[in-house]
Amino acid sequence: MDNNNNLEQTLQEGKLYRYVNNLIVAHLRDNNLTQAASAVASATMTPLNIEASPNKLLELVAKGLAVEKDETLRGVLSSTLFDSNTVLPSSYGLIPPPRAVSVDFSAAHDTKGSSKSFPKHETRHVSEHKNVARCARFSPDGRFLASGSADTSIKLFEVGKIKQMLLPEGRDGPVRPVVRTFYDHLQPINDLDFHPHNTILISGAKDHTIKFFDFSKTVAKRAFRVIQDTHNVRSVSFHPSGDFVLAGTDHHVPHLYDINTFQCYLSSNVQEIITTSAINQVRYSCTGGMYVTASKDGGIRIWDGVTSNVVRSIPSAHGSAEATSANFTKDQKYVLSCGKDSSVKLWEVGTGRLVKHYHGATHTQLRCQAIFNDTEEFVLCVDEPSNEIVVWDALSAEKVARWPSNHVGAPRWLEHSPTEPAFASCGTDRSIRFWKETP
Repeated sequence: MDNNNNLEQTLQEGKLYRYVNNLIVAHLRDNNLTQAASAVASATMTPLNIEASPNKLLELVAKGLAVEKDETLRGVLSSTLFDSNTVLPSSYGLIPPPRAVSVDFSAAHDTKGSSKSFPKHETRHVSEHKNVARCARFSPDGRFLASGSADTSIKLFEVGKIKQMLLPEGRDGPVRPVVRTFYDHLQPINDLDFHPHNTILISGAKDHTIKFFDFSKTVAKRAFRVIQDTHNVRSVSFHPSGDFVLAGTDHHVPHLYDINTFQCYLSSNVQEIITTSAINQVRYSCTGGMYVTASKDGGIRIWDGVTSNVVRSIPSAHGSAEATSANFTKDQKYVLSCGKDSSVKLWEVGTGRLVKHYHGATHTQLRCQAIFNDTEEFVLCVDEPSNEIVVWDALSAEKVARWPSNHVGAPRWLEHSPTEPAFASCGTDRSIRFWKETP
């Protein structure tokens, strides 16, 4: 019996070694480290052309680090951050499997295939602030939505309750989807983000602060921690491990904070930046290996997530108009950007080459963002003059839908759920709307 167990263990270990070797070879090869890939392939008898998902090794390492660091994070923070009587299910942060694989843009760089049709959506006004609704964000597991306003408040919605609102009212009466409201900023809120594993929401605001809210507590209205920055905090993004926060501010270099020590780090190697322009948006890639900034000077810059050096600079991505948003695709090979030159563009990370240009939506006034839907088959943005939401087929770049936004005045912000066919819009009319694909 013991012999059988030992044999099984040996076989399993052998499979694991082969799998790790495959991932290392694929990782080196896909990052153009051909000589190193060949050496490892030869030493481990691994085929050089072994198939592996893009960035699979980085993804697994990031997940492993996240689990390892989560133990530390819980040990360091749990006594101060969390009550044992949490009212939210402990499964927060568990990401459901994606609805479909993300689109392979490399397969259709210059071709115009037949465009897909964007499914019809129903929409509902779910709440409103007392002043302009400036930003919104879904939690990584898609279960929560937060909105931030010029009235300095943050509303937290439970997506399940919003969906109940879309159903005919039952005997229990109207549903209240807002489960928390936070008041702790002195000036308008610019951006929000959710911790990847814990029930923490952060906000960046014009009052030069990043505030941390624990939404597992029913009565807490105020932040339990505050980072005081030196500038207007325009954008915030959690590292996938949850240990670091990036802040895009009126300063031209992103500010990186360790959330356990609150120490701030700045890149010491920014010679490629010849601007002093503010950063409108900063976003990590899904593994944290890179981050991207969209600046007021119209430039898009891609930074190494470890060294904080600029690895790719596209200085005039949107001409002299402001670049208002930039986000990585799931495979981290491309960046989708939006600017006040009324253009939405897809860039290849490895070369800085423009791959797709999505025409037909005018946005020159608001700090809007272009977004993918959850499967990356479609791109959405706002057309300000017509007050419409414009949708393109992501691969063909053909416009496939124009819908009335149902806001009074164009929406300031669109945000798509990462896990299902649903998105949120918010705007100068103070309202938050939820959009869901109709069955």
